[in-house]
Amino acid sequence: MTRAISNRRNATRQRLYDAAVTLIAAQGFSATTVEEIAERAGVAKGTVYYNFAGKSELFEEVLRDGVGRLAGELHRADEAALDRGTDAVGRLSAIALAGLVFIERNPSLTRLFTAELWRTHRAWHATLLSARRQAVEVVERVLHEGVKGGELDPALDVELTAGALVGMILVGALDWLSFHPERPLRDVHLALARLLHGRVRADAP
Repeated sequence: MTRAISNRRNATRQRLYDAAVTLIAAQGFSATTVEEIAERAGVAKGTVYYNFAGKSELFEEVLRDGVGRLAGELHRADEAALDRGTDAVGRLSAIALAGLVFIERNPSLTRLFTAELWRTHRAWHATLLSARRQAVEVVERVLHEGVKGGELDPALDVELTAGALVGMILVGALDWLSFHPERPLRDVHLALARLLHGRVRADAP
């Protein structure tokens, strides 16, 4: 496959991802048809089946691709913070900011991902858990290194804490976009950063 053909196919798949996310977020998986996805993406129905076995496989790939991109953004934010010599909590703050930015740009995808995590009967649940793992592992690495370096409590349950922090970013961002969209992103990030720094007590430094 030449690079030009590969690029065209990737562009087509991305249009299908975007169309599927928009439609399924608005009307649900069952109510969304392949014909609607193809029409919104501006391609023939056969193009969907050329790229995917069906709607379920397309949606599974949508989730895998979306969460993979989120994990990539978190990883890049952590690497940049690490290059600046930031401490563990500062790295977590940078990761939180990157997550908020990604979610602000991809709210429908985030709502679908969050909702599908609880639907364990879905055919794509194992794929979704694997994708989630990519995002959680970024945070786990920071926590492990923070504990090893003496910056964080050695009694910290890294696995549970990492999952909770990723959940905090996801749910915090969705709460912001759904109920407080007038609030600027910097305010939302500051609220999460204060939690990370333990600055919610009245006598906190």
